[in-house]
Amino acid sequence: METVEKVHCLIIGSGPAGYTAAIYAARANMKPVLYQGIQPGGQLTITTEVENYPGYADGIQGPEMMVHFEKQAVRMGADIRFGLATRVDFSQRPYRVWIDEEKELQADAIIIATGASAKWLGLESEQRLNGSGVSACAVCDGTFFKGREVAIVGAGDTACEEAIYLSKLCSTVHMIVRKGEDGMKASKVMQDRVKATPNIKVYWNSETLEILGQFKTEAVRIRNNKTGEEQTVPVSGFFVAIGHEPNSAIFKPFIEMDEAGYIKTIPGTSKTNVEGVFAAGDVQDKIYRQAVTAAGSGCMAALDAERYLSALAHH
Repeated sequence: METVEKVHCLIIGSGPAGYTAAIYAARANMKPVLYQGIQPGGQLTITTEVENYPGYADGIQGPEMMVHFEKQAVRMGADIRFGLATRVDFSQRPYRVWIDEEKELQADAIIIATGASAKWLGLESEQRLNGSGVSACAVCDGTFFKGREVAIVGAGDTACEEAIYLSKLCSTVHMIVRKGEDGMKASKVMQDRVKATPNIKVYWNSETLEILGQFKTEAVRIRNNKTGEEQTVPVSGFFVAIGHEPNSAIFKPFIEMDEAGYIKTIPGTSKTNVEGVFAAGDVQDKIYRQAVTAAGSGCMAALDAERYLSALAHH
């Protein structure tokens, strides 16, 4: 029988939110234990150059930046471990969390920083060229395609926003929409803006068959599902904007979420509906989704947890 480990402050997830929470929690002597999850470093490990994080004047590679975050957390005294939280029980204190389905932890306070994952089309060529012209974040990677032709897939407000953002940088934006004009998910305002932008070319009723290029993105093969007609459009960037999925499924029985699965926090705080359980980063933020905002919310979660734990100690 595995012995149960007792933890004062448990952090689940290892992106900017989780590591920042660990830095603050360790400095406050909360002896945090952080489990890195399935993708240590989170979404930043699949981006290449990060140019918009303050303090890195020359930019930095995403994976390298997450190594810095981790080292800083370790230096402050955080206990960083490899493992995936697979089940939780928040019905009573201390809260219970199982790692890799076997090890049980009991924690006084928990910070959920499990992030979100970009949804992909599921093409072999998309995975192969990911980071070589294929990206799920126009705001992160758009500047690398200044003056060039790019494609973007998606039909929601985010896809429209990103298409407009790209139109200011790129010569032409080829927007691939699966349904017809009447089936577009984006708000009327965003659709009108896209249509009013001269260098955005919309392909209705169209789907992406393949991204072409051996070592970098060179073109995209598109099929019109009404006519069956196929065409190859030369592009050097290919952006997927079909949404994100928050990694929140294991918390569903206990934690309040919106219809998309994003954890609801009390505005202006990191507090969830369960006292002593806090959420930070992209798992609770579908609006900004930036490394710097995630880090900021990780700081908030650690400070909120510290106040909670010190109030608990004085009872």
